[in-house]
Amino acid sequence: MGAVEGILTGFEVALSLEGIMFVLLGVFVGTFIGMLPGLGPISAIAIMIPITYGMNPTLALVMMAGVYYGAVFGGSTSSILLNAPGISGTVATSFDGYPLAQKGQAGKALAIAAISSFVGGTISVVLLMIFAPVLASVAVSFGPPAYFALMLLGLTAIASLSEGSTIKALIAAIVGFMIATIGIDPQTGTGRFTFGSANLLDGIDFLVIALGLFAIAEVCFLVMNRRKKSVTNGKDIGSLKLSKQDAKEISGPAGRQSFLGFILGILPGAGATIASFISYITEKRIAKKPEEFGKGALKGIAAPEASNNAATSGSFVPLLSLGIPGSGTTAVMLGAFLVLGVQPGPMLMGDQPEIFWGIIASMYIGNIFLLILNLPLIPYISRILTVPRPLLISLVIMFSLIGVYAISFSTFDLYLLLAFGVLGFIMRIFAFPAPPFILAFILGGMMEQSFRQAMTSSGGNISVFFTNNISLVLIILSVISFAFPIIRNLRKKKAH
Repeated sequence: MGAVEGILTGFEVALSLEGIMFVLLGVFVGTFIGMLPGLGPISAIAIMIPITYGMNPTLALVMMAGVYYGAVFGGSTSSILLNAPGISGTVATSFDGYPLAQKGQAGKALAIAAISSFVGGTISVVLLMIFAPVLASVAVSFGPPAYFALMLLGLTAIASLSEGSTIKALIAAIVGFMIATIGIDPQTGTGRFTFGSANLLDGIDFLVIALGLFAIAEVCFLVMNRRKKSVTNGKDIGSLKLSKQDAKEISGPAGRQSFLGFILGILPGAGATIASFISYITEKRIAKKPEEFGKGALKGIAAPEASNNAATSGSFVPLLSLGIPGSGTTAVMLGAFLVLGVQPGPMLMGDQPEIFWGIIASMYIGNIFLLILNLPLIPYISRILTVPRPLLISLVIMFSLIGVYAISFSTFDLYLLLAFGVLGFIMRIFAFPAPPFILAFILGGMMEQSFRQAMTSSGGNISVFFTNNISLVLIILSVISFAFPIIRNLRKKKAH
């Protein structure tokens, strides 16, 4: 079956009455779950596996795929309104989404997030339809040296994420690296920095850190400044209107970062979180006014939102074409495939084209549903900022505690949440930026593992990173990326 015939088969599945119902159900559940801090698509898909047992495999998988990208689509809501990321892939959205909401423009922030998510999802689905079989082989060519170089490229952006002192940004990143090493060593199996506590053997969950550094730290800040009136007001909050200038400003980032997010989503292990961070950093690097980022820049919302949704579709390339899960969520999706008696991989496109192409086509339909569902609800969702501050603080604390406890059912994680909340508050007082901390934590574990795997396979020869063409190109880009802001700052000093 050719690609054109396959696409037509896919739309035949997605546009059937049952297909539309299951797509709509999946994206609705996913959007709702994405709004709640802590739950995320992994938990939702895991819960749905026993529910879908015995169902038509195509419809069941279409629905679970809808839950996945629906959760990423809806995760921006709590990031923008409460500074409490619904899922890890929307942490970068909070950098500019929350400040814009605090300026009384929550409606605009949510509208930009919804539109950018739709653009990213749509572009990535088109790319998925065209390049899925070819790109799967490219993803496999990324060995440990290339992955290390890719993580190194991401780390060169730490200076860009600093709001003031680069030294403070580097200190925050080092602490993030230290936290990433806690737990069982993946190669030797020995415990590292657990201090004899069994609770730390699995390391510290990303969501515990994200909610602590952002949500709980924000609660502490609101409590300490309780006499200061909020700049938001009921009149501005629900406005969805985007001017022609706004549309022009977000069109570039949304388009560019959709392609970048899709490419990063293809790589096993990268995923929506890394894609959103790298897209945010990239957009800040090329911006004419990078100082506006972190203060409510529209580009700072459009870039990560387009990227994380594009990465979600991209993650289906290795899953469908090779049977390789590229993230925690697609690993659970792989389990759902197997439970339903479907073996993803090279034979899936030929043996069961209705499943392969049906899932891809349903994503296009699902993204349209998501836009239709979310835009009309924005004026009502954004009213959460009109809630009295004491009640709002209570809601943030409650959602954060429930979200963290729902992951592991461990009270120890609740203590960690509070600890990172205090740490985030202290960092905020002394102007230590949180984004470098988060980025270093995300990349630290994968970077260490890729480095050790590369060194083991090469017998300890460091040249393995320069003889591999992909890693060599990425290392050169890392040097350029690191040098670019330094050169730009030197030019600014000379100009003054």
